[in-house]
Amino acid sequence: MNSLIIENGKIFRADNKFHAGTVSVTNGRIADGLPDDAQRINAEGLYVIPGLTDIHFHGCKGHDFCEGTKESFAAIMDYEAMNGVTTICPATMTLPENELARVMRAAKTFSESNPSLVGINLEGPFISHAKKGAQNPAYIVPPDSAMLRRLQSESGGLIRVATVAPETDGAISFINDAKDIARVSIAHTACDYETAKRAFESGASHVTHIYNAMNGINHRNPGPIVAAFESGAMIEMIADGVHIHPSVVRMTLKLFGSDRVIFISDSLEAAGMPDGEYMLGGQKVIKRGRVATLSDGVTIAGSVSNLMECMRLAVREMGVPLEDAVKCACVNPVKAIGLDDSYGRIESGRIANLVLLDGDLNVKCVLREGKILASEISL
Repeated sequence: MNSLIIENGKIFRADNKFHAGTVSVTNGRIADGLPDDAQRINAEGLYVIPGLTDIHFHGCKGHDFCEGTKESFAAIMDYEAMNGVTTICPATMTLPENELARVMRAAKTFSESNPSLVGINLEGPFISHAKKGAQNPAYIVPPDSAMLRRLQSESGGLIRVATVAPETDGAISFINDAKDIARVSIAHTACDYETAKRAFESGASHVTHIYNAMNGINHRNPGPIVAAFESGAMIEMIADGVHIHPSVVRMTLKLFGSDRVIFISDSLEAAGMPDGEYMLGGQKVIKRGRVATLSDGVTIAGSVSNLMECMRLAVREMGVPLEDAVKCACVNPVKAIGLDDSYGRIESGRIANLVLLDGDLNVKCVLREGKILASEISL
């Protein structure tokens, strides 16, 4: 048996609180018992949390998921893992169906030997021209559940989330059909409250990067955000300090509750890279510091932060309690994509994806499937 014991740490348990204790790992899974021959890690003074899961990001370290190559997938997976993101569900851009199908096939093949790639988030192409954001308008098409089924078949069932703008022609019919194919999310939408409410009643249950690329809250025209709140939908939120003001992050957590908020990075290939010019969905992007925009210098084009940086920023600069931040980055993402029976909790039988953090939330050790990927701790 391949056994390991993490002792003396502050463990994030199923009650969403930290408790002093020990974690035992055997053959890649959280286990009961403390084998005598186990390797030991002294986690004194450290937090022990589940590995993070990013269910919405496009790339990092100079690579985009839609490159669709083994090399790009591996580079993305390795960078994310070194930053404590041990399972990934990358997002596509708005592209022609043949390009998306190519990415789906490549992802399916890669995932067969790399189980950390747990899903795909189909962000385009069923979106609104009026709220396209950094998506390429040339490839936007009306919602098409037959197309979604074809792409799902090509991916081998990897598509976990599919985005739609509810006001577009055929969207409600699409939602009724697509809800049995993948989790339906609303985004890149100019819809009003009534249309969003109808979308949720028809089977949508998710909101992609809330507040961004959609109508905001108005006291006479409440818009899709209020409809999402009333429907019980889970929501993605980019906590990079650029896309949403810290006060709105705090407000949203209090309004929706920490059980329904999912932190995402929405990062692009410029994440982990120096300032300069990069690409996103065939469009040029300029990175300056913590901000990335299209060449117009105005339209925000995703983030340049990884999910661990977002979680750390939420706690250290936005006043989000650490327990809530861990739920939003570790627990809720896998719940949303239906994988919470294997990931997201430090409980017996679950896959041993674990991250050890110091008091400043710096990554000190990462375990993926019980194997130490990186460690600053003497073993």
